[in-house]
Amino acid sequence: MDVAGGQDRYQKIIELSKEEAKRLKHNYVGTEHILLALLRDNNNIAGGALYSFSVNYNVIKSEILRLLGAPPTSSVGVSSTTQSGPQPRQEKTKTPILDEFARDLTQLARDKKLDPVVGRATEIQRVIQILSRKTKNNPVLVGESGVGKTAIVEGLALSIVEKSVPDLLFEKRVLSLDLASLIAGTKYRGEFEERLKKIMKEITSSTNIIIFIDELHTLIGAGAAEGAVDAANILKPALARGELQCIGATTSAEYRKYIEKDSALERRFQVVKVAEPSVDDAIQILQGLKKAYETHHKVRYSDKALEQSVKLSHRYINDRYLPDKAIDIIDEAGAKARLANCARPQTIKDLEEEIKSLATKKEELVRAQEYEKAAGVRDEVNRKKQAMEEKLRSWQEKMEDFAVNIEEDDILSVISLWTGIPLEKMEESESDKLLRLEDELKKRVVGQTEAIEKIAKAVRRARTGFKSERRPTGSFIFLGPTGVGKTELAKALANFLFGNDDAMLRVDMSEYMEPHAVSRLIGAPPGYVGYDDGGQLTEFVRKRPYSIILLDEIEKAHHDIFNILLQIMEEGNLTDTKGRKVNFRDTIIIMTSNIGAKEIQAGGRLGFEDRKDEALKYKSDQTRDQLKKYFNPEFLNRVDEVIYFGSLTKENIMSIIDIMVIDTNKRFHEKTIQVSITQAAKEHIMDIGYDEKFGARPLRRVFQRELEDHMAVQTLKGSYKEPTKIEIDFKEGKLEFIESPWTDYKPVDPKTGGNDNSSGNPERSEEIALV
Repeated sequence: MDVAGGQDRYQKIIELSKEEAKRLKHNYVGTEHILLALLRDNNNIAGGALYSFSVNYNVIKSEILRLLGAPPTSSVGVSSTTQSGPQPRQEKTKTPILDEFARDLTQLARDKKLDPVVGRATEIQRVIQILSRKTKNNPVLVGESGVGKTAIVEGLALSIVEKSVPDLLFEKRVLSLDLASLIAGTKYRGEFEERLKKIMKEITSSTNIIIFIDELHTLIGAGAAEGAVDAANILKPALARGELQCIGATTSAEYRKYIEKDSALERRFQVVKVAEPSVDDAIQILQGLKKAYETHHKVRYSDKALEQSVKLSHRYINDRYLPDKAIDIIDEAGAKARLANCARPQTIKDLEEEIKSLATKKEELVRAQEYEKAAGVRDEVNRKKQAMEEKLRSWQEKMEDFAVNIEEDDILSVISLWTGIPLEKMEESESDKLLRLEDELKKRVVGQTEAIEKIAKAVRRARTGFKSERRPTGSFIFLGPTGVGKTELAKALANFLFGNDDAMLRVDMSEYMEPHAVSRLIGAPPGYVGYDDGGQLTEFVRKRPYSIILLDEIEKAHHDIFNILLQIMEEGNLTDTKGRKVNFRDTIIIMTSNIGAKEIQAGGRLGFEDRKDEALKYKSDQTRDQLKKYFNPEFLNRVDEVIYFGSLTKENIMSIIDIMVIDTNKRFHEKTIQVSITQAAKEHIMDIGYDEKFGARPLRRVFQRELEDHMAVQTLKGSYKEPTKIEIDFKEGKLEFIESPWTDYKPVDPKTGGNDNSSGNPERSEEIALV
C-alpha cells in the first residue's frame, strides 16, 4: 500500500466525518462522527470488519442519537452503495425522545398490561375535571405511600382507552416520565437542560400528551449542577402558560417539605387528596387484582384469604397503608406456597447425579485411552440425559396445570413472619401449654396465686382471639412490699411466651422523675439532640409489637408520664415525635409499685393477732386506698387489674430455697459440683436470710456469703478436682460441708445444652426466683 493512497483515504474519512457532524447539527467533530464515516466508506478495512459483525450505519447512528438525547434524523443523501443489504425501516414518531425516557400508559392499557383499578372512581373523576380546565390544569395526587396514587393515573389511562372520558381527552396520551433516566448520562453542563427542553418542545408540538411524574418532589433540584437551573424552574413557565399538562404524585410529607416551600411551583398544581381506602374497598381492590397474582404464582386465592389479608394487615401492620400492605401479603403468601410445592422430584435429582458420575467416569477412561469403554459410557450418558429430559418435561407440564390453594392459614403465617405476633392456629402442644400456664409460672414465682391466675387469664384471652381489638392484651398494677415477686412474675411470663427475657422492656421509672424525661419514652422534639434516635418505649414496641412492658416503681415517675399511659391503655396506640403511630395492642403492660408498703409495715390494726387471710385483705385494702390518693381516677379506671402481692410465708421461703439450689446446681455443673441442702440447713438460711421488710432478696446474699464463698476457697485449694457432691448441713450452730464423689456425673450435652444431673424444672431460666 503506497503512502499517498493511504493519506487520501484518511483525508476522505475526515471529510465524511465533517459531513456527519453537519448532518447532526453538531459544532464539533468527535469520535462518533469518525465511526459513522468509516461505516459510510466501503473502501476501508475497519468498516468492512464492522459490517461483518452486522454493525451497519443505521444501527450505529440510531444508537448515537439515543445516547446524545437527540431525535433520529433522516439518512437522505447517503448513497445506496453505503448500505450492505436491506435495512429495517425506522418507524417514524413525533416524540422520539419522550418514547425513550417515558412509558406510554395508554398504550399499555390498550395492550391490557395494566392491572384493573377498583374503588378510585371519585379520585379519577377529580383528575379528569382538573385536566379539563383552561389554566392550571395540572393535578397533583397527594397521599401516603401505598394508598394507590400511581394506580389512579393508570385508571385514567384505562378510562381514555375505554373512551369513558370527555371528548377533550379522547386522543390524549399519558406518558410516565422517568426523571432518573433523563438525568443519567448527562456528563456535561447543559446536557440535562437541553434534553428537557427538547422533551418540552415535543410535548408542545404534539398537543395530546399528558406527562405523569411520580415522586414529583424530585423535580426540585433535579439536574441542577453548579450554576445550572433545576427541572422545576425549567418547567414552571410552560406549566403557567398551559403549554404543558402534568400530573404529579407525592406523599403528604414530601409535598409539604418541597412543593409548598416553592409557592411559584405550588400554585401551578391543584391538589387531589388520596386517602387510604377503607377495609371494604381494599377487599374489592384485591378481588380485582386476584387474577393477575394467581396467574403469576400459579395459585388460587380463596375469598377468605383475601379478606383476612386486608383485615389483619389493617389491624397488625400500622406503619404501612392499604391496599399496598395487603397486596404484599397475598403476593408473599403466593410465593411461599409456590416455592414449597415446586421442588424437583427426587427421581430427576438422582438422574442428574448419575449423569455427573458417568461423565466423570468417561473422562477417566479417555485419559486411560480405553476408548471403546468410554464410548459405551457416553451412550449411557446420552440415554440417561434423554430419560431425564422426558421426566423433566413431564413434571413441568404437570406443574403448569397444578395450582396451590391459598387459604386463611397461609395469610396468618405471612403476617406472623412480618410482625412476630403468633396468629397461626395453635397446635395441640401449645394449647396444652397455655392451659397449664399457671403451673409453669408457679415454678418460678412462689406464693402469689391470685396474680398468676389473673395474668394467665389475660394471656389466654389474647391468644385465642377474645380480647378487645383496641386495647392492650392486659394492663396491670402490681402492689406489695419489695422482694415478693412482682418483677420476677413479669420475667417469668416473658420467658414462657417468648423463650427468653429479652422480649420484655424493663423501664426503671425512677429515671423519669422530671417532666422533660417524657421525651426519652416517645423521642426528642425536632431540633433537639436524639431526635433521629426515636423513643425508648416507641422504638422497642415498633420492632417487637408482641412483648411485655414492665414499668418498674411507677409511683416514682413524673405525672406527665401517666398522661401518655392513658392513651396506650385506652386506645392501644401512641404517636411518637415523628408522627408515626405505634401499636400497643399486642403488649402486656405491667406496672409495679411499693405504694403503701411503708405504712403497712409501720403498724397494723389494734387487737388480737389477725388470721392470715384477714391480714392479707386488710393490707390489700390499705394499699389500694394509698393508690387512689396518689393516682388520678382516670388513670386507675383504665387499668385492667390492680393485684396485691402479699408477704411471703415460711413455707414460701422454703420453696424459694429449693429453687435457688436448682439454679446453683445449673451454674456449678460445669465445675463438676452438685449441692444439696438438709432441712436443718434450710431453716438456718431462712432464719438469717428472710426479713418481711425486704422479702426474699436477702436470700441471694446469704447464698453468696455462706455457700459460694466457702466453695470458692476450697476450689482454690484444689478440693474439687474430681466430680463432687456436697451436702450442706447445720450442726452445732454452723454450716457443715460434707463432700463425696459424684459417681453418676454426666457432662452437658453440647447439642441440647442440657443435662440429666440437675433436678427441678429444666425449662427454668437462670434468674433466681423473686429476686
